[in-house]
Amino acid sequence: MRKRVFGGRTYYYLRSTVDGKRKEIPLGQDFILALRQYADLNVIDAPHRGATFSDVQKKYVTDAVPKLASSTARMYASDIKHLMTSFKDAPLDQIKPMNIRMFLDDHADKPTTANRCKRLFSTMWNQARGWGYTDLPNPCEGIRGHALAKRTVYITDAMYAAVYAQASAPLRDAMDLAYLTGQRPADTLRMTEHDIIDGHLIVTQAKTQQPLRIILAGKLAELVERIRARKATHRIVTGALLTNANGKRLTAPVLRNHFDAARKAAAKAAPAIKDAIEGFHFYDLRAKAADDTSDLRGDQAASDLLGHDSVKTTQRHYLRRGKIVDSTK
Repeated sequence: MRKRVFGGRTYYYLRSTVDGKRKEIPLGQDFILALRQYADLNVIDAPHRGATFSDVQKKYVTDAVPKLASSTARMYASDIKHLMTSFKDAPLDQIKPMNIRMFLDDHADKPTTANRCKRLFSTMWNQARGWGYTDLPNPCEGIRGHALAKRTVYITDAMYAAVYAQASAPLRDAMDLAYLTGQRPADTLRMTEHDIIDGHLIVTQAKTQQPLRIILAGKLAELVERIRARKATHRIVTGALLTNANGKRLTAPVLRNHFDAARKAAAKAAPAIKDAIEGFHFYDLRAKAADDTSDLRGDQAASDLLGHDSVKTTQRHYLRRGKIVDSTK
């Protein structure tokens, strides 16, 4: 096998002689895949033993990560660093299920991150099988991640009002929009005037690409008019529904800073519910929207608002108050 460098890129070839003439068969740029093609063409055992996790990581970052949503790509970049610390030079044929278990145990202090890294490792391994880096079974199969406690915090109206009273105008708009639409913070920040079409607020969820048409009526319609009135006082013109104090699009860091400040002030102003307020996260508004919608119109309506394909997903992860039932007598 020979390599050639053209324009700063390396290409691999199989040198062969056919009928007394030299011939070079192109094997591509990827060294591991070139080895496998070399093995196939020479009828020898496939050289998957030479591939390491680092080889898979390089190809995954180059070929797969750019196709992901930006938020997912950022999260994967962080998780890959953890995986590389443990598996960087490990040959794929030496990674066993016990190694996955050891990784989980070593990161038991951060169970959510550990579980997420395990899922990413499994995804990368399956990709590696498709690319021809290995034919071995996925070592994550049969290995259970850490058991995580279900978040049970429900944001009561009193908690909401306490933080709302201390909130800036941009934060109030954001809280109301997130609650009334039941959408994730990132999707809420992306909403624009252009998403309002034929009496609906059109949402395409970044995480799942789930499309929704939320009817623009009632309190949501009133909120949009309030937002427009506040935006009209600024010289800066933007299509974003959520804007900062200067009229520019509201960003996630600014939203976080405003919310943290309001929560801190609310905890001080309402000592009777101080602990509950301190446990209030902005993303809990999605669960509050689910619970309140379920109480008014049922679990299916809550699931539809959140954009879930199955009502069971809503019931398992977002309905935190339990069913309303009658007593025995």
